[in-house]
Amino acid sequence: MKNIIKVNQERQLRRQRRVRAKIRGTKERPRLAVFRSHQHIYAQLIDDDRAVTLLSFCDRELTGKETDLPGGKKEKKAYAVGLGLAVKAEKQKIKRVVFDRGRYKYHGRVKALAEGARKGGLNF
Repeated sequence: MKNIIKVNQERQLRRQRRVRAKIRGTKERPRLAVFRSHQHIYAQLIDDDRAVTLLSFCDRELTGKETDLPGGKKEKKAYAVGLGLAVKAEKQKIKRVVFDRGRYKYHGRVKALAEGARKGGLNF
């Protein structure tokens, strides 16, 4: 019998491949990739044609004031990360992105990050 952890990792990898097979980032419309760990959340804008990360943002770059928003502590951080990423993207004149939720469901922190990015001015 397989180890439960190994089975879960295989399922996550299958989900990630299924999502990534349908989307592709370009210079004009980069891929907004999300990674969440137990404590932190990270977001990157990636140009898949050149295999280059255009910019990135994470909750470690936040000061304390951005998290004064409704929701749980981690969701507040995720929303603020979305806003911060949108501000950085606007400076580089990026307005349209393709959202890549990776292996995660679109709810909770991932959804909060997407809503923050939309509120900041990114279209996807």
